[in-house]
Amino acid sequence: MSAQRAVRVVTEVAAVDREFDYLVPDGMVVGIGDRVRLDFHGRSVRAWVLEDDVPLEGRELKTIGKWLGYGPPAELLPFLHWASEYWVSPLARALSASCTMKLWKTLPTAPKKVPVDHTGPTYAPGLWQCGPTRDPLDIVLSALAQTFDSRGSLLVLTPTEGWAERLATRLTHRGIPVATFDEWDKCRAEWPVIVGARGAAFAPSPRLAGVVVLDGDDDSYVAEQSPTWNAVRAVAHRAERDNAPLWVTSPMPSPLLLELFGSVNVDEDIEGRWPRIEVIDRRLADPRDGALSQESLRAAHAALDSVDGIAVAVILQRLGGGRLLACRRCGELFRCQSCGEPEVDVDGVLQCRQAHAPREPFCRDCGATKPRTIRSGVTTLARDVALQLGQPVLELTATSDAPPSSTRVVVGTEAIFRHVRRCGVVIFVDFDQYLLGTREEARRDAIYAVAKAGRLVGGRRDGRGLVVVQTRRGGDDVLQSLRTADFARFMQDEVVTAELLDLPPFGALAEIGGVAGPAYAAALREAGVSVQSVGERFIVQAPSNGELRALLARAERPTGAMRLAIS
Repeated sequence: MSAQRAVRVVTEVAAVDREFDYLVPDGMVVGIGDRVRLDFHGRSVRAWVLEDDVPLEGRELKTIGKWLGYGPPAELLPFLHWASEYWVSPLARALSASCTMKLWKTLPTAPKKVPVDHTGPTYAPGLWQCGPTRDPLDIVLSALAQTFDSRGSLLVLTPTEGWAERLATRLTHRGIPVATFDEWDKCRAEWPVIVGARGAAFAPSPRLAGVVVLDGDDDSYVAEQSPTWNAVRAVAHRAERDNAPLWVTSPMPSPLLLELFGSVNVDEDIEGRWPRIEVIDRRLADPRDGALSQESLRAAHAALDSVDGIAVAVILQRLGGGRLLACRRCGELFRCQSCGEPEVDVDGVLQCRQAHAPREPFCRDCGATKPRTIRSGVTTLARDVALQLGQPVLELTATSDAPPSSTRVVVGTEAIFRHVRRCGVVIFVDFDQYLLGTREEARRDAIYAVAKAGRLVGGRRDGRGLVVVQTRRGGDDVLQSLRTADFARFMQDEVVTAELLDLPPFGALAEIGGVAGPAYAAALREAGVSVQSVGERFIVQAPSNGELRALLARAERPTGAMRLAIS
């Protein structure tokens, strides 16, 4: 009879974030990372094997019931432990992120790497500031050529699944073996190239030869559900662990990326790879104009006459409350003199969200006393645009399906960026929603919205597309930077502000929300932790991630749904 063997496991029951020891039945082959089924307090649950040959020490242990298949490789487990600690989440959540619902009992043999015939520009590893219409294939091919002799997979992250599918198809047509994150068995077998969106940051390749992150500041790389892990930070840690080169692109690198790399490389002809931008100051518009100004209508008709397929995309993105007040006489927006945020009417008094300087409802520019609300929904806007253009209009929101090929005009939120690949003109009907947003990243969001629009219409060097921005803040610095495609001052200001306020990446921050958020915030305060209330959210700051985790550990988490976002 063979000697008894024990392994250490963690179950899929995330609420029980502990490790347990189980016996391995005679004849069962179980490796580190594998998935097994076992009896856990009278329940049949799945688990992962974390350690092998655990000492028995005379203990009586339960026996594993069944081997289910392969899980993440042993080489990946240290990274998954790190991710679990960094984002303060159960280890089971990190392990789940590296697996699929399907169980895999066999693995294919990975093909050999194929030499890349790359004649384009060479991109050294590092941070690259690129215009939004730069073809990412050049960067990926350059990375493939530089990692050809290295062991492991080249991991390529894209902001969306659609982008990943198109890139994978282009690489496959060049004869390059590519696996997507859905092809888990190929990723686990260390396929030469792995392409995917945010989830691919946890792709189960045993080793990475290199990592490419396209548009690394896109907000899609941050998980919305708790734990709110950041895919860029995750793959940067994986690259460092595997001593693999890292390439990251961004139209306007954030403080996180600048701190991560220390310097930035500027791509050639960056100005020509931004779209043409026409700024329409609606303070000067005819009051009888509809949702689209006369200039916007001319641009829309020109696109309808010259572009096949979807010609016009009209975007209305409501941020925060979405309600702005403007003067009926001169069109000037009502803003707080202290902080610059939009003012709203509260019981006949104008004030910002923080109520810095409540005042009577009059315009500081012309003295008029009758403000008007600038607000309409997507459905109302679609109706108005259809009347102005004399064209059928398709409304697109986050829950919409892809538009049919016969569509000519679409109206909607930023969901348009996911559903539309090409169009002649993009019109932002109320760009002030970005410029005066209440979020700290509002002005960055404004620049990124135009960058995404640029991918639909093309760059200045192409000479075919146009982005029209309707605003009541024609002299805003953001608009001036977009006109020139020069964001150096904005990038520097963001770094200075983040460093001054100890914001990430110069400090650590936790945002607490959800039904159980108030109870957890109260428990933290009782434990001596400083907690700031911002609306329905609660903020905890610390100099580093380690110190932040220590603060959060002072209080026991209450039961109930809670969102904990670690930055």
